[in-house]
Amino acid sequence: MTVFSHPEFDNHEHLSFFCDPETGLKAIVAIHNTSRGPALGGCRMFPYASDEEALRDVLRLSRGMTYKSALANLDLGGGKSVIIGDPRKQKSEALLEAMGKHLEGLGGQYIAAEDSGTSVPDLKVMARHTKHVAGIVEHMGFDGQPSNGDPSPTTAYGVFVGLKAAVKHKLGREDLAGLKVAIQGVGNVGFRLAQHLKEAGAELWVYDIHQENMQRAVGELGAHAASAEDILFLPVDVIAPCAMGAVLNDDSIPRLKATVIAGAANNLLQRPDHDQAVKDRNILYAPDFVINAGGIIDVFYERTGGTSEEVRAHVEGIGRTLSEIFKRSDSSGIPTGTVANTLAEERFRKRAGAAQAQSEQLAGAE
Repeated sequence: MTVFSHPEFDNHEHLSFFCDPETGLKAIVAIHNTSRGPALGGCRMFPYASDEEALRDVLRLSRGMTYKSALANLDLGGGKSVIIGDPRKQKSEALLEAMGKHLEGLGGQYIAAEDSGTSVPDLKVMARHTKHVAGIVEHMGFDGQPSNGDPSPTTAYGVFVGLKAAVKHKLGREDLAGLKVAIQGVGNVGFRLAQHLKEAGAELWVYDIHQENMQRAVGELGAHAASAEDILFLPVDVIAPCAMGAVLNDDSIPRLKATVIAGAANNLLQRPDHDQAVKDRNILYAPDFVINAGGIIDVFYERTGGTSEEVRAHVEGIGRTLSEIFKRSDSSGIPTGTVANTLAEERFRKRAGAAQAQSEQLAGAE
């Protein structure tokens, strides 16, 4: 397994591998950039087919968190962790405690939050051995409902806000009544997104690898069930991938029939050049690390003590950020993902430059 020459390695500041034979824990933590603040990102548990697949995922995801926090104007850096294993079969309290001990050993460089395969209760188990976890404090949610710390509702609302901005830009529609949306993955975030869309009058098609999730969306929201093979290629207005990443690739892009892509999943593009490939199909892509920033915003305010009104206002800014990206893309001819990357890099590199200048100034004073 290569690291420094890995195609997804992007001058990451830190990478650690942790194994605990007693509990079966095999984990990787990646810290991409801390120029804006400590690295914060989810802890994912997934039955990766290989160690290489897990490494690729954590490198990509940690980089995405740096860009996400920068575009959301948060004083946070980017990091991520992955646990190799099936969360439904291999997760145990002992394994989670071992993960907490490893996180504590990193000294606060990385702060873990909930992700695919982990939950608030899981993070609370880790917290027995580390203070470097987030999204576990009970508080009043942005929607006025009590929250156990789970940022999923805020993530879903941010995706809904971003989806509306994309629909307005591409289709010229202010409302979503009758809009046809296909959602791939109706778990914690995808189901809540479906609820927002249903309330707005959209017609829904759904697929989830777990049948109970799909049946819930069909039964409670009147969604149409779709197959794994068809969900991304239905003749709808919008596709919302809310499961795993890399679903926009050489095979899928030529088969898309939707005109807007706006989903919660991270790293939707399998390769950077797929950004251009989507644009060439005249499909509007809402960059995933912009549209799904609601969760990290929620966790940030949990740590800083912001109000639910402040959280909502900040999350609604996702729509304005996306509108600016869409306009810049139209005027420059540059794909939306590339525009978003450039904006994010300007923000965290500017912060890094300011920190370096301050350090040099202090050194000179000594």
